[in-house]
Amino acid sequence: MRLNDIGQIVRDEWLKTPILRPEIELDEFVIMPDHFHAIIIITDGGGGLVGADGRPPQTTQTAGNHSRLFRPPRSLGSLIAGYKSAVTTRINQRRETPAAPVWQRNYWERIIRDENELSQIRIYIRENPIRW
Repeated sequence: MRLNDIGQIVRDEWLKTPILRPEIELDEFVIMPDHFHAIIIITDGGGGLVGADGRPPQTTQTAGNHSRLFRPPRSLGSLIAGYKSAVTTRINQRRETPAAPVWQRNYWERIIRDENELSQIRIYIRENPIRW
């Protein structure tokens, strides 16, 4: 799949992820015309793997009469929110469309539990452009 300038922004920002977030290692990924697939490995920042923590991607915190959404730092929800924000900012600068939405509201996640599942998901990602 050949990326246009918007797809290149999506790719460039994705490749910055482990630089900005040392606890993240990138694995297989593909950028499609209307979606994106990726495998990430979450480590302790020094290369050691960490398990899923069971925290939801975002929770609500209440202070007095005010509630706000909260994403725990170094969580998957925090990573995705930061990534989408950076991509949206760059795309809107390129298009000269400040504050225009770029992404769907949420994302889909899955914990990969073993090497066989990892292998199957890598194949799925690699072959996604062919099936398109």
